Amino acid sequence: MSLREHALSLFRSAVGTVRPALMLKSALKLQGDGCPQLLVKGQAFPVKRDLYLVGFGKAVLGMAAAAEEILGDHLARGIINVPLGIQSSLQRAGMQEMLLKPHSKIQVIEGAKNNLPDQAALKGAVAIQELAEGLTVDDLLLVLISGGGSALLPAPIPPILLEEKEKLTKTLASRGAAIQELNIVRKTLSLLKGGGLARLAYPAQVVSLILSDVIGDPLDIIASGPTAASSHSIQDCLQILTKYNLLQSLPQSVETVLSQSPTKPTAPEDYSHVCNVIIGSNALALDEAKRQAEGLGYTTLILSSAICGEVGCVAALYCQLVRLGCLSFAGLGEGPQGDEARGNLLQLAAELDIPGLNLAKFLQAMRGLGPERPVCILAGGETTVQLQGTGKGGRNQELALRVGLGLHRAQAADGRSLARCDVVFLSGGTDGQDGPTEAAGAFCSPELVCEAQRDGLDVEAFLNNNDSYTFFSQFQGGRHLLVTGLTGTNVMDIQAILIRAMERS
Repeated sequence: MSLREHALSLFRSAVGTVRPALMLKSALKLQGDGCPQLLVKGQAFPVKRDLYLVGFGKAVLGMAAAAEEILGDHLARGIINVPLGIQSSLQRAGMQEMLLKPHSKIQVIEGAKNNLPDQAALKGAVAIQELAEGLTVDDLLLVLISGGGSALLPAPIPPILLEEKEKLTKTLASRGAAIQELNIVRKTLSLLKGGGLARLAYPAQVVSLILSDVIGDPLDIIASGPTAASSHSIQDCLQILTKYNLLQSLPQSVETVLSQSPTKPTAPEDYSHVCNVIIGSNALALDEAKRQAEGLGYTTLILSSAICGEVGCVAALYCQLVRLGCLSFAGLGEGPQGDEARGNLLQLAAELDIPGLNLAKFLQAMRGLGPERPVCILAGGETTVQLQGTGKGGRNQELALRVGLGLHRAQAADGRSLARCDVVFLSGGTDGQDGPTEAAGAFCSPELVCEAQRDGLDVEAFLNNNDSYTFFSQFQGGRHLLVTGLTGTNVMDIQAILIRAMERS
């Protein structure tokens, strides 16, 4: 198998291990008929009267299908908000296990085209709100949450209109706001986010099963924390709006809401009626990819499951890692060039400030790498792209293209070590969709730019226009695009660097 085939296999294995049904069935069980109990990772919740289900997110359809199978007749009613077109997409892909059975008790509402809140998503959010408001102390509400949940649960605090909230979110994203910052603003302006759903459901018992798509798996940030006490205030929201120069151009309705002091929640401040459980994450996916890579004979290292920051800076970090790996293969890792690469890496890591990253320990693990065994470096997280052009693409495709350009420049500057290695870089979104395209991401190698130039394609021009998808579509018939179709899950992005000594003829 080629490095590219290995990278694709590792990506598919990582995504496969966080499939919704697999995660849900390992976390959720129903025990007993006479006095049934819901068991969530060993914790028991008695089903005293009716059991209801709500959900929102890209992976929730598959989660709901598995949950209904487990709950059976004990489920009284359910409502889930899922991305527009996901049922037909999964149907076409033959992924029947992620679809609800005929005559399901769960109502499916599709919305949030291109992962943006819309009227269809608002309709679903209102239905979920009404269900939660009607619960009693003897009811149990099972909440299924996954990535994309924020856009699928838009219920702005009056008098804010959905269109006003959507425009504000799009503007923030275009200025490079991180997903965490977007979610803080969303939940500050929302009825259901920031613990709002849990407050509405009180006094019913609330059990949330969560597939995390946020770095560090913070309960109050994933899908804007509808069942978790918020750790952020209106002041935090104001600081973000100030950071991106939006405070002076807010709609009057948003100013009105932000000027009001927060109302006291009707639920207990400790949220004692709520149990939130993470059932899947990026770290879990990376662990499976590592296991598979080792089975293929790679020396495998996981850099971090919390990679974040501006895409150009992250690309530079990966380029330096490739350079250091190739220097090690050439026996130059402990010389001046290796020291320079390590210094560059430490400086880039300091700029990115990746949570929990112990780069010194990782670099120590890289020492002694040699050409005897190929090397696989895995990472995950979510980068940000500051839009400057009008092109089409996503953060993974732009990251791959920037890594390709960076490796080309490194090879031009001093290509002796790179020339001795085969290198493939992959970056892909675990949901199977990278921006408003059908691609999940892309592959690159150090040869990409030279090959593109021979085809008359200017990589830098495409990057300046944030047009990575158009580049990869035109380059070699699109063979460098990572196209998986919708996966039915979402635990952020996965990157893989594969390096092996070049075979000599």
